[in-house]
Amino acid sequence: MFFLRKLTRKKIWPTQIYRNLITQISKNPFNVLGIETSCDDTGVAIVNSSRQIIYESIQLQHDIHEQNGGIVPSLAMKSHQIHLPRVINETLIGGKLDIVKDIDVIAVTRGPGLPGCLGIGLSAAKTLAAVLGKPLIGVHHMEAHALTARLTHTELIPFPYLTILISGGHTLILVTNGINRHIQLGTTIDDSIGEAFDKTARLLKIPWLKGRGGGPGAALEQFAIGGKSDKFQIPIPMRKDQQRRKEMNFSFSGLKTCVQQLIQKQNLNLEDEQVKKDLAASFQQIVIFHLIDKLELAFEWCKTKEIDLNALVVSGGVASNKSIRASLEKLANERYNIPLISPPSHLCTDNGVMIAWTGVERFREGLIDEYNIDHIPKWPIEDLSK
Repeated sequence: MFFLRKLTRKKIWPTQIYRNLITQISKNPFNVLGIETSCDDTGVAIVNSSRQIIYESIQLQHDIHEQNGGIVPSLAMKSHQIHLPRVINETLIGGKLDIVKDIDVIAVTRGPGLPGCLGIGLSAAKTLAAVLGKPLIGVHHMEAHALTARLTHTELIPFPYLTILISGGHTLILVTNGINRHIQLGTTIDDSIGEAFDKTARLLKIPWLKGRGGGPGAALEQFAIGGKSDKFQIPIPMRKDQQRRKEMNFSFSGLKTCVQQLIQKQNLNLEDEQVKKDLAASFQQIVIFHLIDKLELAFEWCKTKEIDLNALVVSGGVASNKSIRASLEKLANERYNIPLISPPSHLCTDNGVMIAWTGVERFREGLIDEYNIDHIPKWPIEDLSK
C-alpha cells in the first residue's frame, strides 16, 4: 500500500484507476503496451514485468524517405497516422492478448522527437488509456534506449553504469544511476553521430540498406567492411584544440566536409567501388577514435567521483554498427575491466519494445502520468529528475 500512497500524494486518480492499480500491484507479471512514433518507425510491443517480450510489430518508412534523401517530417507523420492502428492491432493479435483484460499499462514516447510524429503516438495512447481506464506512462525516448539493455541482457544490469547513446538524432554520454536518474556528461555540439554517417553515405552515393536497421548509415557500415581504414587521412575531431580536447562533448559536423575535401583535392572517382569502400572505412575509423577519446574522459571522471560502474551500455541505432561495438567492447574490457552490454541490433534502432520496457521500469517506481500530458519535442534527459 506504500506504493499506492506514493502515487496518490501528488495526483488525484479516478476511482477506476485506483482499482486497476491495486489489481496490478498484486499481479505478477503485469503487461505493458508500448508505442513508439518519435521519428520514422511505427513501433508497438507488449512486454511484461518478468522481462519477457510478448510480441512486437514495426512499420518501417525507408522506402518513403530514401527517394527524398532523408526523413521528411510531414511524410513520417502521415505514415504513422495510416499505420499505427494496424500495428497496434497486429501486436495484440500476435501476442494473443485482450487489450481490456490483459494489458495493464499503456506506455508511449513523449519526447524528444519530431512534434507531429510524437503527437500521433501520444494521442493514440492517451485515448486508449483513458477509455480503458489504464495507467498512462509518458516515456523519454533516450531513457528508453538507456534502459533496454536491462531487458535484453541475461541478467538485470545493476545501477550505476556508463551509457553512450549513439543514434540518428542524439549522441550522449550518461551515468545512469537509476530510473529518472541520469547525469549527462557529454553530447554533440553540432551533428549527431547518425547524421554524420547518413550525410557521408549520401556524399559517397551509397544506396540505402533495406529492411530493419537499414538506411544510409547502415549501408556505409557495409561498404566499410571491404575498405582500408588507413587509406585516407582524416583528422580526429577536437584533438588539436587543447580546451575542447578535455571536454566530453562530441563534434561530427566536420567529418563529411573532410571527406568531401579529400574527394575534390585528390580527384577521387566515386564510380570506383573500392575508393568508396576505402573512404567509408577511413571515415568510420575516425568516428571510432573520436568516441574512444570522449569515453576515456568519461571513465576518468567517474573514477574521480568514486562511481563504481557495473557496465558500459551502448544503445541507439548506431550501436548496431559491429565495428563500433567491437572497439568499445575492447575499451571497456581491457582498459576498465567492465563488460560492454548492448541490446540486439534490431532493438538498438527505435522500437516499441524499449518503450514498453521503460513503462515497466517507471510503473514499478510509481511514475505514472495524467491523461492530459503533451509531447515534448526537445527534452533534456537530466530534466527527468526535476
